[in-house]
Amino acid sequence: MAEPVAVPWWKYVRALGPVVLFWAALVVWLAYLLAERSRMGPENDEANLHEWIDEARSFRKTVPELAREYVYRLDIYNGDADAPEVQLKAQEIAEQLKAMADPIRRYEGQLPMFIVIYRLEVRFPARPAAAAIVWRSPAPRPKEENQSHVRHLYHAAGADAVIYVEYRVHAFSKLQRDETQRQDLLWLVAGVVLGGSLLALVWVWMFLRRERQREFAQVEAERAREHAEVLMLAAKVEAQEAERAAADAEKANLEMRSQLYASIGIMAGSYAHNIKNLLVRPNDLISRCLEADGMSNDQAHMLTEVKATLGTVTERLQMILRTVRRDPTRAEMTTLDLNDLIRETGATWGTIGREKWKLTVSAAPAAEPLRIRGDLSHLQQAVENLVFNARDATFEMRNHVRDAARAERDPAKRKQALIDAAAWRGEVTVAGRREGGEVVLGVRDNGIGMTPEVRAKCLETHFTTKRDNALYEGYNAGMGLGLSFVAVVLEHHGATLEVESEPFRGALFRIRFPAA
Repeated sequence: MAEPVAVPWWKYVRALGPVVLFWAALVVWLAYLLAERSRMGPENDEANLHEWIDEARSFRKTVPELAREYVYRLDIYNGDADAPEVQLKAQEIAEQLKAMADPIRRYEGQLPMFIVIYRLEVRFPARPAAAAIVWRSPAPRPKEENQSHVRHLYHAAGADAVIYVEYRVHAFSKLQRDETQRQDLLWLVAGVVLGGSLLALVWVWMFLRRERQREFAQVEAERAREHAEVLMLAAKVEAQEAERAAADAEKANLEMRSQLYASIGIMAGSYAHNIKNLLVRPNDLISRCLEADGMSNDQAHMLTEVKATLGTVTERLQMILRTVRRDPTRAEMTTLDLNDLIRETGATWGTIGREKWKLTVSAAPAAEPLRIRGDLSHLQQAVENLVFNARDATFEMRNHVRDAARAERDPAKRKQALIDAAAWRGEVTVAGRREGGEVVLGVRDNGIGMTPEVRAKCLETHFTTKRDNALYEGYNAGMGLGLSFVAVVLEHHGATLEVESEPFRGALFRIRFPAA
């Protein structure tokens, strides 16, 4: 048996100190958890109310949005709260408050966890002339012994409006159960602390026995060596897991892209096939008409042009079908002059833009050849996507100009503003030029523009702002695939996309290709 060794007093302090600190920290942590648990219910209720206020809408707008519009109209009318348009907005807010509270009041007292709303109020502290807009519940308030359970919540709705809610959680029995659970939790914490303290004392006693052994230093050295080996092994495993996760993420991304383009290809192929079948009959009828006798030269010339146009449509459908069925990562590269693509885009969409979209689509090719290596069909789809986005931006700007003209208070100025709005015309320009060893293609518009937040996200898949805007002359809201398709195409052409835009000041999409 090993000979006992006298241990100095400071070793006892060193042994007991960490344990005492550990259990003190444990007690503080358990007390903190208990306090957090007691606050969890009210915090959850307040979080649910904040989300309800931000998200609830009777038609299209929430209460915070209506409150900001009310403040905006107050500013327009120099703080006159009695102006008809200001009063109309106040009535909209009152109706929204009633629409929000009525469904909740319908189930009052029927569900154990349902919140009871006694008062909904929109206040304007920074606008003394604006009276608060209030909804009061016709239901009686709680009895005097339950008054302490009535809570108050303030929700900011912009810089000049505050939404006040007076409510009570219809769960008095739940509060009693929570109090009982807190008492049980206190006993549990006390038991854990007491049992843990006893275990700690036993551990200290065993530790002091180990401290008296002569081999303590060797054991510690061995333990440190093993710990270092474990850390090294854990680091290697973590690095391997990170590499595996990155590889899996890349694989999943590629699979998702492939599935996306495969789905688009199947859908587009079905549409193109049906349209091609529909064109067979008109082609046959036109051929028969051309073979008939007694037709004037002008009529024959017009029918010939119609037949040629139908042939061009068929070829274009076949090209689109080949494009959408092929993954943009599998481009068929050839040497081409970007000026030809610019001229074709202007010729194809210039007439449609002027007659159908009510805007000017112009092309500005460079005086010198702009040769690049690229896939013509993919580039055609990419440039047309940019043109379509520019078209939608001009539609939004046109609506904005008209709305601003209608909001003008001065009748004389409103008339002139309406005339200017009617004369406003959208413009889309596709231009090309050479800069050193690069070929630059730009698509510029005078549309609604983008905020910095939208500009930062515009290339993300499925991101679109068109779902939040009015539909434009029969054009449905987008799916958020156009610019992401453009980004993928340009990535595999070694090209870069630069976006310059400000709200209400148009946008410029600039593509830089390496020159061939």
